[in-house]
This record gives sequence, C-alpha cells and structure tokens, in this order.
Amino acid sequence: MIVGIAVLVAASFALFLVVFPVVARRLLGIQVGITRIALTGGIAIGGMFLASTLISTPERPVVLIGVRLGIALILAMTFLVVSEMVVPSTSSGGWIRAFRSGVARVRRYSEISGIALRHGLSPYLRGRRGRPGKGAAPGSARLAKPLRLALEEGGPTFVKLGQVLSTRHDLLSPGFIVELSRLQYQVPPEHPERIAEQLHKEFGRPPEDVFAHFDHAPLAAASIAQVHLARLHSGESVVVKVQRPGVGPGVERDLDIICRMAGMLDRRARWARDLGIIELAEGFAASVREELDFRVEARNVATVRAAWARRETDAVVIIPDIVEELSGEHILVLEQLPGLPISAGEAALVRTDEERAHLARSLLGSLLMQVLIDGTFHADPHPGNILLLDDGRIGLIDFGSVGRLDGQVQSALRRFLMAVHHTDSAALRDALLDLINRPEEVDEQGLERELGRFMARHFSTGSAPDVRVFIDLFRLVSVHGLGIPPEVAAVFRALATLEGTLTRLSPGFDMVAESRSWAAGDRSGAGMGGFASVGAPLESELFSALSALRRLPRRIDRVSSALEEGRLSVNVRVLADSRDRRYIRTLVHEVLLTLLASTAGLMAVILMQSDGGPMVTESIRLFEAVGYHLLVLSGVLSLRMLFTFFRAQR
Repeated sequence: MIVGIAVLVAASFALFLVVFPVVARRLLGIQVGITRIALTGGIAIGGMFLASTLISTPERPVVLIGVRLGIALILAMTFLVVSEMVVPSTSSGGWIRAFRSGVARVRRYSEISGIALRHGLSPYLRGRRGRPGKGAAPGSARLAKPLRLALEEGGPTFVKLGQVLSTRHDLLSPGFIVELSRLQYQVPPEHPERIAEQLHKEFGRPPEDVFAHFDHAPLAAASIAQVHLARLHSGESVVVKVQRPGVGPGVERDLDIICRMAGMLDRRARWARDLGIIELAEGFAASVREELDFRVEARNVATVRAAWARRETDAVVIIPDIVEELSGEHILVLEQLPGLPISAGEAALVRTDEERAHLARSLLGSLLMQVLIDGTFHADPHPGNILLLDDGRIGLIDFGSVGRLDGQVQSALRRFLMAVHHTDSAALRDALLDLINRPEEVDEQGLERELGRFMARHFSTGSAPDVRVFIDLFRLVSVHGLGIPPEVAAVFRALATLEGTLTRLSPGFDMVAESRSWAAGDRSGAGMGGFASVGAPLESELFSALSALRRLPRRIDRVSSALEEGRLSVNVRVLADSRDRRYIRTLVHEVLLTLLASTAGLMAVILMQSDGGPMVTESIRLFEAVGYHLLVLSGVLSLRMLFTFFRAQR
C-alpha cells in the first residue's frame, strides 16, 4: 500500500514536472531547450507546494486546487518570460552558451555606449535630437567628425559601416560624406603561426603539403581576412585569401548590436524611420555575413565568369579563376593576376592618354554589362579592386561585395539609361517609378518637371557630368518621398564609386557621355554593342510594348462606351493583401486578449469583495472561490500579453 502511494506520488510529480513547462511554453508560443524545461518544471512544482502551504488550511480546503495549479503555471510562465528576456532561446539549445553570448553582448553594448557618450552622440541614440545627416543646423557640421571618430574607435565592423554610409549620398549631407570617406582602419597582420594553424585546420594538412611555396608575409591585411602569395606544386602562382582566426563571433556580436540599435532608433527617432534604418542595418548585416563566407565570393566569381564566357566579347577586362578544390568557407585560392591596383598609381603612369581612355571605356562597359545584362555586378569597384595588368589588360578582384538584380529591375534600368540618352523626362519618370518603392500618392507631373530640370542641368550640351549626377538624383528622389530599394541603391553607389576610379585612371573621362555612347551601341569604345548586345530581352520588351499598343485602342473604346452608358464601375477588394489580413488578425487577437485579461481581473476583484453567494465551505463563498480562479486566469492572460508585446519590440 505504501509502495503504491509512493509510486503514485512519484508519477504525479514527474507528470507535473513535464506538464507545467509544456503548457507554459504553448501559452507563450516559444520553443525552449531541455535545460530550461527542467528548470521551469522545478520552479512550477516548488510554487505549487508553496501555494498549497499558504492556502491549504482547515478553512480553505481542496476547493482552491485550481488556484494552486494556476499559481504554479504563472510562476512557470514568469520564469520563461524573464529567462527569454535575459537569454533568448536558440534553436541549437545551447542555453549556457547563449547565456555567455548574452553577457558578452551586454559588455560590448556597454563599451559602445561609452564610446558614443565620449563623442557626444548619446542624444541622437536616445532620439532626442533631429536627423544628424541631413540637417542644415550649424551643429550638424560639427557632428560629422565625432561620428567618424566614434566609428573608428568602435572597431572594424563599425568602420565598415561608416564606409558604406560614406557612399549613401541619398541619406547623408556632403559634410558627412566627406568626413566618413576618411575612415580607415589600420589592421596589423596576423601572426604567421596563427595563419598556418588556420590553413592546417581548413586543409587538414600543413600548408607546406598544399603549396610548393607560401609567402607568410601578407600582401594585404584587412579586418576580416588577409591575402598571401603562393605557388602550387603545378607551378601556377596563386593568391590565398585567409580569414583571420576567430573573427566571426566578434563580427556577429557587433552586427547583432547594430541591428538592435537600429530597432531602438526606429522606435524612438523619426529621422531614423525616415531613413529606413532597420532595412539599412539588415542589408549591411547581410552583406558583411556574406563576406564572412568565402564560398559566396567563389560563387559570385563563377557567375560573372560564366556570363563573360557566354559572350566572348571582352578581352580587355578579365576576372581571376578560382581554384575550387582548395577553396572553402574560410579560404579562397585564386589565380594570380600580375599587375598593380589603380590605387598604386605607378602602373597607370607608363600608359598613354589614349590607352588610359580605352581602358576606362572597357571598364565602364564591363560594369554596365554586368548591371544591365548579367544581373550580378561588382558592387565596390574602387581603385584598390581594379588591377592594371602587366599585359595591358584590366583585372577585377574582390567579389565579396556584389549586387544582384532581377529581370524587372534590369529592364527598368535599361529604360532609365535610354531615357537619359534621349533626354526624355516622361520616359525617365516612368523608368524611375518602376525602380523605386512607389508610395500611395506621388506627384507624377511635378516629378517629371523636376527630372526635366535635372537633365537640363547635367546633360545639356557643353555640360560635364560628374558624381554630382547621382547626388542630385538621390536628393530629387528623397524630396518626392520615394524610397530606393537596396539593390537599386547598390547600382548607383557602384556607378558613383566607379566614376572616381575612372577619373583616377583617365583624368577628364566623361562617364555619362561614354555611357550614352554605350547605350547607343557605339562599338568604338569598350568593344561592346550596348543595347544591341542585349538581344532577346530587348526583343521581348519590344514585343510586349507592341502587344500593349495593339490592345490599347480596343480597351479605350470599351472604357469610353461603358462611361457613356453609365456602366463603368471599379471593383476594390478590401484586405486583398495577405499581410493586411494577418495584421488585422494579430491586432484583433491582441485586443481581445487585453480585454479578457482586464475583464477577468476586474470581475475577480468584485467577486472576491462580494459577500453574496452560497457557502461552498464553512469559510468560503462561491463568488469568492470564482474570484480567486478568475484572478489566476487574469494573471495568465496578462503574462501572455506582456510577453507578446516584448517579443514584438525586440
């Protein structure tokens, strides 16, 4: 008998140990690991015993068993909510590891907050000041330098963020662009032994067995990786790009902090919402994460090389081949292109003005082909990534940062360039509206007039367009409340960067005029046929346009007849978008949950204070017992509501 009771008690204990965490987890809608489940069950059972001790008196017998169970459930949910706030649950279930990561993140966040405080940036982070980048206030000019210094002190990830911002003429004023363009982060090379260990870890054997020769003195050192020269056993000279050991966790931590700060600013500061700071931070984080995986760069190189091979039209601009069998996530081995980057300067000095102009046209044509035809393009063509080779050709390197465009964006970009070529402001407006995130209301006529003045200012006879073209275009788009998608902004940033590279390669090079010549199919420059080389896509667009024109008179006739006879109607589907329906469902759910929690709590207080109702026991009335249970229900619903709000703000 005693053994049976003990077994029953143990089974009940084990059951409650599992039931409470499972119910609490389902009510909160989260997934947790086995460690947190065990802790939650232990806390719930302890709370139930404590509630039983406080409630189970001769005056208050088992009629309040639901209250005891409810208190245990509330304690279980409270523990899960608090633990989720301190250490968010991870899919891997590494609770201790996640806790350590959270502590490291808090420490790093405190360090960054201290840097911002020292440089006077805290008011902007708290949302108490206006937009720092576009304001015309005298203080805005003084803010640019402290921002640059703070980014430099923040480390390589924040320096890279500042370098990206320095190309966003649509977001920041010229003072910020100039100041952020000075960002540099001098990174000392990694110790040769650590690089050798990294190579041994990736290859599974010493680097001496992989390469006939490996130069341990780096050719270049950056924050994420450094580059070494080597020679294969076949005698081929290669370049080995090695990721710095242990760089990943630090970069991930900083990216997480940047995204969290972006979310905080989006909630607190209107200027941050106007900038689309969350999308900006997420796009930056995605780009940096791609740079951490060298396999992405290898695929990018393979994609561009494949397009080059299909055309077989450009013998001037080349891309190094990848040694696939030796490349991986943290190692990239490429064919060595003998030459010097344009930033070095010495290689360009030995060439004539005609040779430089020819190389500049070839480089411009290659990027336009990548953007308008291939759909994958080099997004950072600065002088350090462009090599002038010993044999007179140009080499493109470092495809860690690329842009990708779909067919619709490419088509709009082609129409945009053709509209500029023909100085057609109406066509330019239509192409621009196809490129940007179009708002519900836009002044199309005003936009067309602004674009007409824009082209008259930059593309009239005798004008010499420069990088100001992109700056003014960004500002024009911003004034009309139009948002530029990240992939389109990447195109304009790449072209703005290329403009500086081309000017350095061939002083006085007119990129806009050469682009217009390229669009017209002039083969004398880059050796490419402009839109004549587009082929099938252009024919498809022309066919679509002709089909639409053939249908247009018939449609106009039907519409005018319906209007004349009074039969014209417009069918509007309310909440046709699934995202709108999902938002309404969520909103209704949260409102109902709030009403139920508050109603249950109010009724509980009223019933617990009531003297009416039959006596359930000698000391408890029915209304009082119901009030206790409603109070527990109100607590459960309130916890669910608060956790949902917390998760939405995180």
